[in-house]
Amino acid sequence: MPNKQIQRIDTITEFHRQRGLAKPEHPLISLVDYSQVRHSVEQNVVTWVQGFYSIGLKRNVCGKFRYGQQQYDFDEGLLSFIAPGQVFSIEVLPEEQMTQRPSGWLLLIHPDFLWNTPLAKKIKQYEFFGYAVNESLFLSDKEEAIIIGIMQNIRAEYHTNIDKFSQNIIISQIETLLNYSERFYQRQFITRKITSHQTLDRLESLLDQYFENDLLLEKGIPGVQEVSDKMNMSPNYLSSLLKSLTGQSTQQHIHNKLIDKAKEKLSTTTLSVSEIAYELGFEHPQSFSKLFKSKTNLTPLEFRASFN
Repeated sequence: MPNKQIQRIDTITEFHRQRGLAKPEHPLISLVDYSQVRHSVEQNVVTWVQGFYSIGLKRNVCGKFRYGQQQYDFDEGLLSFIAPGQVFSIEVLPEEQMTQRPSGWLLLIHPDFLWNTPLAKKIKQYEFFGYAVNESLFLSDKEEAIIIGIMQNIRAEYHTNIDKFSQNIIISQIETLLNYSERFYQRQFITRKITSHQTLDRLESLLDQYFENDLLLEKGIPGVQEVSDKMNMSPNYLSSLLKSLTGQSTQQHIHNKLIDKAKEKLSTTTLSVSEIAYELGFEHPQSFSKLFKSKTNLTPLEFRASFN
């Protein structure tokens, strides 16, 4: 039976270090030559949860992949998408069994790079970042050239001296890449049924209902028992399942969602910290500030000040 471990890779710098790459030129965005990526040789199955978005354009990938709990089809595909907090597994073939080395590009984008821009919220609306999609995107030669061209433009921009225009230029390039990808996915899946992921996809949808429909104001922060009841599972079973899949409990998933929403409000609105705490279901602003700092090492005001 394959040896399995769950790794947490929270930063792009950490990804570079673990995969044997040089230090990234920018801590929040990086274009990686996939032929240079090295997976663990000590364990033939690597499962990880990362704290950033990953858009991978890969060829000659040899191994078995799982995204969430679903098998992920790379046989005919080329372009794949992973969002922060999602689980991805690869069973790596030994190098001596590979007929060709994998090649391609990995675009890594930390969510903090997007804060204070419209894309911070919009990126969550692209369905190909969800567990419901379990096929990579097949590209024609022309489509592949378009995607590579955009990726190279992004690298050229952060490779030069960063100035006050750099972030907006890179953000517009990322949005262009996502819009092209959405067009290509619509073409690919027009006659295919996208399967839904059972547990993680249901949890994401349930939490989205709370955070997008102002239920936090009405009902407060959902508790583990409430979430478990709506998932038709016992609290212990759900937390154990999530822990085995993602390395995080139900409570941690709820807190991560809260922090993401808090960052969005802090960077895109002028609401006070107390007002944001209230909108997120906290009875006391101090409780919100304490949780925020425990997760980000910054107070809410320090986080907001970083964008001014």
